[in-house]
Amino acid sequence: MVCGLAPIDSGQVLWNGTPIQAQRDAFYQELFYLGHANALQESMTVMENLRFRCALAGTALAGEAAQDVLVRFGLKGRQNQLVRHLSQGLKRRVALSRLALSPARLWVLDEPFVAMDEAGVRLLADLIASHLGQGGLAVLTSHQQVDIGAIPAQILELGA
Repeated sequence: MVCGLAPIDSGQVLWNGTPIQAQRDAFYQELFYLGHANALQESMTVMENLRFRCALAGTALAGEAAQDVLVRFGLKGRQNQLVRHLSQGLKRRVALSRLALSPARLWVLDEPFVAMDEAGVRLLADLIASHLGQGGLAVLTSHQQVDIGAIPAQILELGA
């Protein structure tokens, strides 16, 4: 519902005081959604996936930014590897590296810590904390408690 992908029974989702349905293009420019699936093109290389995502967001991927994100997410040396040949954990790191390159203010992340080792969880938690510290917003689901820094989280626990 936050992303505008499911109907709302009552009420509305507002972005900057306006319903998202009334400003879809502007809202989607400010949104980065990452679901259970990594939304990667398996027949493309790691770098091609990063460039493609940046192009969709209307930005160019600078060489230095690409190298920085590859190093940061443990993907250095894999930029020319086809995504289909990566483990699930590395595929998740490619998906999350796209997040780090995104100019979007609102991140909606569905189980972003899935298939991540302890180092990956810490890396993502630090990335979210940095995004929040720069005035960004993050809405995420998780089955695990993760410390995302000094900014207090608002937690909603759903029961069965």
